[in-house]
Amino acid sequence: MLELQHLTKKFGDKLAVEQLDMTVKPGEIMGLIGQNGAGKTTTFRMILDFIKPDSGQITWQGAPITQEIKQKIGFLPEERGLYQKLTIEEQILYFAELHGMKRAEAREALVQWMAKLEVVGKITDKVQTLSKGNAQKVQFIATLIHRPDFLILDEPFTGLDPVNTSLLMAEIKALRENGAAIIFSSHNMSGVELLSDQVTMLKKGKVVLQGDIYGIRDSFGRTQVYVESDVPDAELSAISGVETIEKQGAGRMIHVNDAAVGHDIFTKVTQSGYVQAFVQAPPTLDEIFRKEVAENV
Repeated sequence: MLELQHLTKKFGDKLAVEQLDMTVKPGEIMGLIGQNGAGKTTTFRMILDFIKPDSGQITWQGAPITQEIKQKIGFLPEERGLYQKLTIEEQILYFAELHGMKRAEAREALVQWMAKLEVVGKITDKVQTLSKGNAQKVQFIATLIHRPDFLILDEPFTGLDPVNTSLLMAEIKALRENGAAIIFSSHNMSGVELLSDQVTMLKKGKVVLQGDIYGIRDSFGRTQVYVESDVPDAELSAISGVETIEKQGAGRMIHVNDAAVGHDIFTKVTQSGYVQAFVQAPPTLDEIFRKEVAENV
């Protein structure tokens, strides 16, 4: 289990991270979100001991992170670090050996991962010949080839199409099922919502939201109602508590000031006895993120 306690880091007069508390358990995925400059990468660098915190404590399984423990960490940096003139095999085996794997074992694992992630090419191809998406998948293989107990993934889906994003998401979930503790950052809130068990949102280095996805969303109330109905906008707008109505796909999204208003909307749209669609839900993580970022800017 990874534990961050009262973690604080300044760069000159700039407070990058302030009193950060966070726990990531084995078999759990933590989504770390926030605007650029919110403190996400600084947090990752402190965990990896690239930079020292000014105060606070970082532990893995209750002990400080030593060089031996670092061998069990897989890190995918936002700034990708593949050597372009090496072959895929040379690249991956080099990283695997740094983490204590034998070459024969690493080569066998590489072949399996190439097939699993549908990397186009052979292990003898040079990295510089790969497409951006395939290079991204090779970098991902380099991160997990040594079967880490703990993974840090900084923007793992940047540059990937939806199909390959889903492919990597499936593998991250499989690693979670095998007991790995995983922390990742992303600006894709729908992806964070699909993948994370817990979320920590940073704003200017401070935690503004933390907890499980459903708990966070429900805390904002079920103030959105999606309907597909022939009832005119004017009749829906006349319902007390309806704030806005927006066209969305085949229907409309109605924003209300109280979840109880949903009952009145349901009564109105089902007067004829049938409604094509009716869903009352809390705001999405993306909407919450935008709201939190906009407040007190």
